Amino acid sequence: MDRNSIIGFLLLVGLAVGYIFYSQNEAEKYNQIKTEAAAKEQKAKAQSNAAATAVIQDTSSVVDSTLPAAFRGSEQIVKIANNVITLDITTKGAYPVAASLLEYKTYNDYVGKKDTAMKLFSGNGDNKLVFKIPVDGKEIWSDELNFTPQARTADSLPLVMVAQVGQGKSVILTYSLSDNNYMMDASLKIVGMNEELGKISTIPVQWATKAMRTEKDLASERRNAQVHYRLGDGEHDYFTFSNKPQRTIEDPLQWMGVKTHFFNSTIIAKTKNFTNGSYDSQEPKEDTTLVVKNISKLGIPVTASNDFSFDFNWYIGPNDYNILKSYKVDMEEMIQFGFGLFAFVKYIVKWLILPLFTMLNGFIPSVGIVIILMTLIIRIFLSFLTYKSQLSAAKMRVLKPQIDTLKEKHGHDQQAMGMEQMKLYRSAGVNPLGGCLPLLFQMPFLLSMYYFFPSALNLRQARFLWAEDLSTFDNILNLGFSIPFYGNHVSLFTLLMTVSSLLLAIYSKQMTAGQEMSGPNAQVLKWMPFVMPVMFLGWFNNFAAGLTFYYFLSNMLSLAQQFIIQKFFINEEKILSKIKENQNKPAATSKWQQRLEEIQKQQQNRGKNAGK
Repeated sequence: MDRNSIIGFLLLVGLAVGYIFYSQNEAEKYNQIKTEAAAKEQKAKAQSNAAATAVIQDTSSVVDSTLPAAFRGSEQIVKIANNVITLDITTKGAYPVAASLLEYKTYNDYVGKKDTAMKLFSGNGDNKLVFKIPVDGKEIWSDELNFTPQARTADSLPLVMVAQVGQGKSVILTYSLSDNNYMMDASLKIVGMNEELGKISTIPVQWATKAMRTEKDLASERRNAQVHYRLGDGEHDYFTFSNKPQRTIEDPLQWMGVKTHFFNSTIIAKTKNFTNGSYDSQEPKEDTTLVVKNISKLGIPVTASNDFSFDFNWYIGPNDYNILKSYKVDMEEMIQFGFGLFAFVKYIVKWLILPLFTMLNGFIPSVGIVIILMTLIIRIFLSFLTYKSQLSAAKMRVLKPQIDTLKEKHGHDQQAMGMEQMKLYRSAGVNPLGGCLPLLFQMPFLLSMYYFFPSALNLRQARFLWAEDLSTFDNILNLGFSIPFYGNHVSLFTLLMTVSSLLLAIYSKQMTAGQEMSGPNAQVLKWMPFVMPVMFLGWFNNFAAGLTFYYFLSNMLSLAQQFIIQKFFINEEKILSKIKENQNKPAATSKWQQRLEEIQKQQQNRGKNAGK
């Protein structure tokens, strides 16, 4: 009963889903202007000298071929890559338009056995990072500039892209990737614009992201879609898109990132924090290939200089706890191993569960076998608590005849019965909470697994038995229709978890036979251990197979533990003999018991006075 009541707390835990509004692109492109008449041709030299200060015209205008290279030329795609990631970068704005993670696959490619690198985002215009640059009294977005990539001999070498705007003025974006690293070093440099920079305090940044679907369960991906950020003072915070589709952060930011279920894209200031930030996102309900669309806005602090630079990092990769932690900017906090009322369990996950899982998975490739071993280790670790709970239940069974005598004596006088019962427990040396507390101490481990398995990257696309992916539900049968509060498929691990929970409830009821509860809620509590597993059948039907597999194993091992303890470690005759020995001794009353008896006496007296 206690165990299921504990699990019932899980119903309070909801993972949120985000719906954020997407704003339209601001990209404007320049066309070539028409050739002027013969009279204007004589002024070509003057126009060439003044090209750097040419006024940026609206989209209906066109520019002469004599203007600087930043305002003419066609778009090209260049690459920068290492052994884990490839980025496609457009020369029109010098930003990544696509990111391919070479060691990962989408769920569809995984089940289709296609050897295709996973695209985390793709599509020019929908994915961009642009800066508003002051040029000759105008502010233009960097995607209006054409950047020229400097010559390289390999895609793995740093990529330097230069936009010459004339008169020795230029905008330079540099990207570099080290081997086996998802973190890209980047730099924005503005050369020769001391006067323009002196008139502004901030360079606006606009970062648009269109996160592509990568997993089996799109609903789960959208529930896990969040924006995370770290303030300049080190405080981490996040919002789910459903609860907060837009938000403005007025404080300085060190980083901001868009997180999906197993991946994230995060921009991090290196030496100078962003001045502020905001985001505006939406869920593309009609497009099942996308998780979320988001536009984030940041501000870069400006100091007047002819050689201004702003260094930043850009992480595009998996939500791997150890990788994120290695960067030492709290990015690992994106992986939520516990929050809200149950935030305390994240420390159990970080300090015990995750290291144990990582160690076992280091030499055992099968994640399913690792889960079995973890379950065994945890159940052995908790065996002492299980023993104490069973011992307390045995003491209560031994005391049942004496409790029955008290019931006959006091009848329906619940207050008198309670006082006499407490005296009996005290004289026998029995703690009435002895069976509850050990189970209560096991609750953090149940909650830890609830948070750990759905977030564990190692479970992604890990096969075991009939489950093709332990990070999502195992559907052995697609129904073709949806059942309210259940779903449109059948998860076998969830069925096994439910059956094992019912078996555990039946066995526990047999072990506590005769210990009937009293009070107005007695009937509810009596049937709760049998009702809760059925309720959880629908709740867990869409959860990670790794989690329901663990709960099934834990239930079966708990059942085996209880049977072994009752069969080989508990002797009720010895317990009865010990109780009789205690009853013959003067009973020492604890302060807690004294206080409880005083409360019961006061309630009894109030009841008598009310009846007069």
